[in-house]
This record gives sequence, C-alpha cells and structure tokens, in this order.
Amino acid sequence: MTALAGLRVLDASTVVMGPYATRLLADLGADVLKVEPSEGDVMRRAGQGGAIFAHLNRGKRSVTLDLKSDAGQTAFRELARDADVLVHNMRPDAAARLRLRQADLSALNPRLITVCAYGYGAGGPYSARPAYDDLIQAASGLADTIGRASGDAPRYVPLTLADRVVGAHLAFAITAAITCRERTGTAQEVVVPMFETFADLVAGDHLGGLSFDPPEGEAYYGRLMSPQRRPYRTRDGWIAVLLYTDAHWRRFFALIGQEDALDDPRLASHAARQVAIDHAYGVVAEALTHRGTAEWMEMLSGADIPAAPVNDIVALRDDPHLRATGFWQDVALPDGRTLHTTAAFGRWSKTPPAPPRPPPAWPAPDAAEWESD
Repeated sequence: MTALAGLRVLDASTVVMGPYATRLLADLGADVLKVEPSEGDVMRRAGQGGAIFAHLNRGKRSVTLDLKSDAGQTAFRELARDADVLVHNMRPDAAARLRLRQADLSALNPRLITVCAYGYGAGGPYSARPAYDDLIQAASGLADTIGRASGDAPRYVPLTLADRVVGAHLAFAITAAITCRERTGTAQEVVVPMFETFADLVAGDHLGGLSFDPPEGEAYYGRLMSPQRRPYRTRDGWIAVLLYTDAHWRRFFALIGQEDALDDPRLASHAARQVAIDHAYGVVAEALTHRGTAEWMEMLSGADIPAAPVNDIVALRDDPHLRATGFWQDVALPDGRTLHTTAAFGRWSKTPPAPPRPPPAWPAPDAAEWESD
C-alpha cells in the first residue's frame, strides 16, 4: 500500500512544471494518466535521448487526445468522469475554450478537483502572457540577483528551478485540496500562478529592510550576496564550507592554529561577521588553499564543521552516500534501454513508495485503444 494508492490523476500538463508535480504524485502511488497531443509532449524531444521527459514522467500512463476536436472532448470527458484530479497548465483563455475549468466539469464529476498552473495570476496585466522557466527567473528578480552577487550581468540558474519549485507547490496544492475534499465533501478549482509563487521565494530571502514601513535598511541579504560566498579553492580542487554558528568559527580557527583570530572585531560575533561578511569569508578562502580537498574533508568532518565536496554530475552518479541509501534506481525501458533515475522522496514507515516505473512509451495509444483498468 502506497500513500496515494487509488488516487486517479488526469494530467493534461506539458513541459516541466505540471509533469514534475504529477510525477511526485505518481512516485507516491497515484495512478497518473498523461493526456498528450498528437505530436506528444514537447519534452519528449528535449535533452539527450529524451532523458528529461523520462525523469519527469516515470510511473505514468499516457493517452493521445486532440482536445480541440469533438471526439477528443468526448473521450476526455469520459476520462474526467472517473478522475479525482485534473491538472493542466494552459493559459486561462485556452482552458476556457477547451472547457477545462471547474465550472465546465463539476456537473459531470462533482468530486473532481481542478488544479491549474498558470504563468501569472488572474486580475493582473500579465495574466494572458506565456510563461516559461527563464522568464519567471527574470521577472521574479532571481536573474538580476545572481548578476549582482557575481558582479556580472543578470543570468539564469542552469536548472529549471522555477518550474520545479512551483511544481512542488502544485503537488502540495493538490494534496491539500484532496484533504479538504475528504473532510468537507467539497471539490474545488485551485490556481497556482508561477510568477507569484516563485517571486515569494526570492522576496523571502532578499526583500530585506524593504520588508518594513518605514524601511529598516536596504534590500538583499548580505551573506547570500557576498562575492566570497562560493565554493573555496583548495590545494588540489574545490570544497564547500559553511561556518555559521560561533562554535563553527571557534572550531575552524582552532583547527588551523589561529585561535586568536576571533579577537579581530570583524570576526568576534555573528553580528560583526554579517557586517564584514566579505572579509570573514575571505579569511576562510585563504586558509583553505593550503591543504587538499580530501584532507580538509577529513579534518572538517572530524571537527563537526559543515563541509561538502564539490561534485560534478558524473561524480553525483557515483556518490557513495547516494548509492548506499538507494537514491539511484535502474528502470528497464520497453525499448531495451535502462533508465538511471532517482528514488521517490522521503522514507515512509507504513506506506513506502514502490520502485519507480518506466515513463509512457511513444506513440501513446489514442482514446479508442486505451482501456481504463
């Protein structure tokens, strides 16, 4: 028995955000049926060998439907009749034309929860705009913040971060709406706007003194904005070290034989270090250049000082901790390949997730060939 066993999810979303949300549900046992257009989800053609699609859509089934046709609409409504949740990321006008709103479906299935992942919330001047991860990283202030911190031009995180963070919020909204329905008997439509959701993430760290009226200082959290906040060079590579508490700083300076360093008023307290964060991190950076990464990892770990190696993606595949904890999972694909993917999140004492299953093959069956089981 898995946590979401028996939950039926109709997934009409594409690209990353919606599929990531429904993959989290599938990982926990939900029966997710992906509704794809005749050409398939665009992510089937992104990345090497369709890897991104495979990771985003493992454990799901798939059906091909043309929602713009009468036959497609009829077939879709038959599927919606038995679903618990419908998820889509179409813009409001498109969703209205295709009759995917709660008002269009509630008479057919009063228990159906409709969850819409829009780019921008209704009522604002951006509500009809298209939205993708890069655009949201820019509009939310993240791209500018990265540029300011690095002393360079604005740039994007090399990860579909906005899609995945908002996708996790989407999965949370779905489970909250299900809980509400089970407690009250009321199904509803939930809208999760990408821009507003991700802007909350950026503002939470960096609105700073502008959070108050009157202002209590400038924007941006100084520690995160320091150009010295980065992996440190060692004698033979790189290492991540975070000295956060007073105890960490005392143990670090004892480790390097500079116990009197905390006599420097710029380093003497947490508050002082926050003001002089560039200097404080610079002191750490200089000290770490004198030993190799492996030696530092042993020394810092022995002193209970937070540190981690700087992995590249190849090293991540071979990380001994991830291998020991079963994080990496191999899934046999119908075409004979093996997908190296990740385990479902968390550890569940009573309802552990099943091992991951393959993503839906292509071409997916059309509605006439697909059978509900």
